[in-house]
Formats: sequence, C-alpha cells, structure tokens
Amino acid sequence: MLRINLRALSHVRQPLARPLGLSRSLHQHVSPKQTDFNVIQSKIDPLSADFAEKKKGFEVLANKLASIHEQVTDPAFIPEKIKTKHLAKNKILPRDRITALIDPGTSFVELSLLAGHEMYGKDKVPAGGIITGLGQVNGVTCMIVANDSTVKGGTYFPITVRKHLRAQEIAMQNKLPCLYLVDSGGANLPHQADVFPSHNHFGRIFFQQSRMSSAKVPQLSLVLGPCTAGGAYVPAMSDESIIVKGGGHIFLAGPPLVKAATGEIVSAEDLGGGEMHSSVSGVTDYLVESEQEGIERLRECVKNLNYPQNNGHVTYNQTPAPIEEPLYDPKELGGIVGDNLRISYDVREVIARIVDGSRFSEFKAKYGESLVCGFATIHNHKVGILANNGPLYSESSLKGAHFIQLCKQRDIPLVFLQNISGFMVGSEAERGGIAKNGAKLVNAVVGSGVERFTVVIGGSYGAGNYGMCGRAYDPRFLFTWPNSRTAVMGAEQLAQVMESVRSEKGHADALRERVEHESMAEFGSARLWDDGVIKPEDTRKYLALALEASRGGVRQKEDTDFGIWRM
Repeated sequence: MLRINLRALSHVRQPLARPLGLSRSLHQHVSPKQTDFNVIQSKIDPLSADFAEKKKGFEVLANKLASIHEQVTDPAFIPEKIKTKHLAKNKILPRDRITALIDPGTSFVELSLLAGHEMYGKDKVPAGGIITGLGQVNGVTCMIVANDSTVKGGTYFPITVRKHLRAQEIAMQNKLPCLYLVDSGGANLPHQADVFPSHNHFGRIFFQQSRMSSAKVPQLSLVLGPCTAGGAYVPAMSDESIIVKGGGHIFLAGPPLVKAATGEIVSAEDLGGGEMHSSVSGVTDYLVESEQEGIERLRECVKNLNYPQNNGHVTYNQTPAPIEEPLYDPKELGGIVGDNLRISYDVREVIARIVDGSRFSEFKAKYGESLVCGFATIHNHKVGILANNGPLYSESSLKGAHFIQLCKQRDIPLVFLQNISGFMVGSEAERGGIAKNGAKLVNAVVGSGVERFTVVIGGSYGAGNYGMCGRAYDPRFLFTWPNSRTAVMGAEQLAQVMESVRSEKGHADALRERVEHESMAEFGSARLWDDGVIKPEDTRKYLALALEASRGGVRQKEDTDFGIWRM
C-alpha cells in the first residue's frame, strides 16, 4: 500500500518509527459510557470465524500490493550496475536525498507509488520515474518532487509528466511550498509523441510553475544532475535555485545537440555547469560543493520563506491539543470489509476506527439511511463525513446535499468514504426524481467551497463516483484501499448489458474479464486515478496529514457557490 517511508539511513536524517506524533492505543474492546451518545457502539467480533475469513481474503490483496510497493521503494531492487554508477559520482540515492531533506523525527508520505505499474510493457518505470510526496522541512509542510535518475536516467514518460503535474496541483490547492530535486535527462525520446504535444505534456509543468508563482506558492530547486531541454525551465522558473558544482548541469541543449546544431564542441561543465550559471548567467543563486551541502542550503531556503509552521494541530491558545485515539483498533478494518464487495457491512464500523474517540454525531440518522452523514474530528480537525451504506436514493441524495450545505456554512472540510454501486435505478426511482435529486448532491459537492478528501473503501461505480466526490470532482487527496474497484458499472452487470444488446456471449465474457482487471485498485493507481493505495489502518493517519497540509498553513477559502438546483 501507499505508505509512510520510515526507512532508516545511517548517513542522513533518520525519521522516527511513529509518524505524526501518534501514541499507540491499546484499543481494548470496552463498552463506551452510555451517557456519551455520540460514541459508536461497535458490533464487530474480531474473534468470529466470519471476521477471520474476511480478514484472510483482504490480506491476500493487501500483501500483493505491499510487495509491489516494496519493489518500488527498496534500493535492493535498483539494478546493481545503475546503483554503482550513481554512487560512484558521489550522488545520494533519490529517496535518501528526501530523507536527508526532511526534519529529523518526521516522515515522508510518498504519493502514487504504483504510477506506471505495468503500463509500458518491458519498460519498468517504478513509481513513474519520479518521487512525489509530503514532508516537513524546518517545520513547514512541503510538496517534494524528486526525479529518480536510477529509472531511465530520470527521463519523463507520459505518466511521469502526469505525476509531476499532480504534485504541482496539490501544492497549489493547499498553498504548500514546492521543492524540486532535479536530476533528469528530459523527455523520454521513444515516447516523445505522448510527452510533448498533448494537454498534459512536458510544457504544462512550466505553465503550472508560472501559475503557482502568481498564486504566491513558493518554489525552490536543487539541481543535482542534468537538467536538459525544457527541463531547464524548472530551476529557471523557481523562486530560488541551488546547483551542485560538478554534478548539476542546466542547458537547453546538451553538448551532443550543440555540436550537431552549431558545430561547437563544448563540455557539459562549460556549457551549463554550476560555476558558469552561478557567476556568469545568473540562472542559479547558490553554488554548493556537494549534494549534502545542497540539501542543507535548501533547508535554509525553506526557513527563509517565513512560512507558517505545521508542528501539529493546535488550539486557539497555541497549546497542542491532546489527540484521542479511536476506541476500536484500526487494524480490524480489513476483517470488517473483506475482499468481496457483495458482502455488506455497516459503514459506521469503519468510521468508528478512523475518528477521534470513535465519536460521531450523526445527522438525519433515520432519513435516507443508505448515506451516513455526520460530524467528527480527526486529529482534532473537525470534519463532516459522508459514507455509503448502500446505493444513493432520492432521500439519501437530498440528505447529503443538505449536510454539505451545513459544512459549507460552517467552513468544515468534507471526508467522503466511497463504497457505492451508484444511484438507484428503476421506474419507481425515476418517478421519485432520482435524476434531479442526484443532481442536487452533485451540485452540492461541486459548490461546497471547503476542502474535500475522498477514500474509496469499496466499490466506486457509475454516477455514484461523482456524487461521492470522485477524482473528477477535485478532492484535495484521493486514496483507495486494496479491495476497491472503480468502473462505470460492475463487470457482471456490464457483461449482461452487452449480451442483451449484442447477443455475443463470447464477446461479453472477454469484456467481463477486461473490466474486472481494469477496475482493480492497482490498475487505477498506476494511471493516477488516486494518490495511492493505502492500508485501511493507515487511513486515519493519511487523512490527518492531508487535513494538516490543507488547513495548517497558508489557507485560502474556495470562492465557489452552488449552481441552479432543479426543485
């Protein structure tokens, strides 16, 4: 699963084993006091055979994804020849650079680890060839974008571009400083047709840099290796740029292309080395002797931003508020949801293992019961939660729209827990106005004006994906669980539809298999449909960090309103 990188390194800053300053809870199964009516009363028996069977099925999915993640992040999987060549140049491995950059005792939360998985045939592009994620630098939560030169020389595949753009999007939405660790050979030439001319192409990175700058989002670059062609604009368009002497090079065209174009023979150092750019061209602002010195200089540049520091959520008197753990163990979540989406469960059992003290103030509990709405806190951040307990009916859609209005009025961020087969269909539902009432929910999501966070904990099918704030509806972060499925409809339903309209059973069977494969969590995550697949027990931690990133620093409320609601 997507995970917090806690790998200890002897020569760089070592994060602690417990991220986000969390204390370990005993999670004893005790009955909450009856006077506290907001505490969820769990009915789960973790010792039952049913629980054990569901947990076993879930762990098969989780272990498969954990294995893929291990191959992406563990340096043991870097080809020895490439690793030796990299280290021989006195260069630090990419993830080790990040561990050295972030504050001691903090963690780097890496995003989109499955990017590019099985997308390019024989070409293996682990994590899409670029590392992105959130880390704390001198007390400031930052978006870190690091080229991985151990993957195809750090060149940009189409998925690399999309992942880079997604990181910039997160930085801009949440007003996070963006730190670029540059070490890239530019566009991957065999894929140039897909990297260069499309909407999400290489040049869009620099378009985004300009927009971020105008929005006062700080951008700092540390040039650790080649920075070629259009990639030269990354440091050139940053607020401040650092370059490593003898290692970093910035040029629009490298020595071979210069010779081919002009006949000039020039070395990489004379053409675009650190000494030249720091003393002649002025492209860079700081010249450093080593990568470690460059990382320390980058930390100093962050310190000089005079940016709000995120040292944990605080109360108005600036005293850190104690964080109350859930009453029930989050590690039980796998045994609650299992690996079979057809087996239902009460989503309140999930909420009870995510929110502070398992307290949930439910809204309209007896109306529109297929959508559970209510207020809670996650690491002391007040949130409004919308969670599926079945398909969306007219009543549940109206309830959700009403609840979102309340959160908008009170400036409370929204958390969507998706396990949705879609909106209810059939003649009764249509006569009941499901189309116009479902549209109210969609309109409410779009015009909510507060930060939105989505976790796909099961199915995400059809228009239910829209009503529950899917990727197209710009949640600040979207995470998925290993058991999740995302598609226009279930594979079985789609096959039946195709059989009825085409009468080709063989074709329908093939389509069923294809849709089943394409709806899997790893398929979507490889294509950046989410920001990573996470372990259910880590959901609380990721939501806490996402909330802190969006609300703990410089914040700007969204200037949005509702559109016309067909009454």
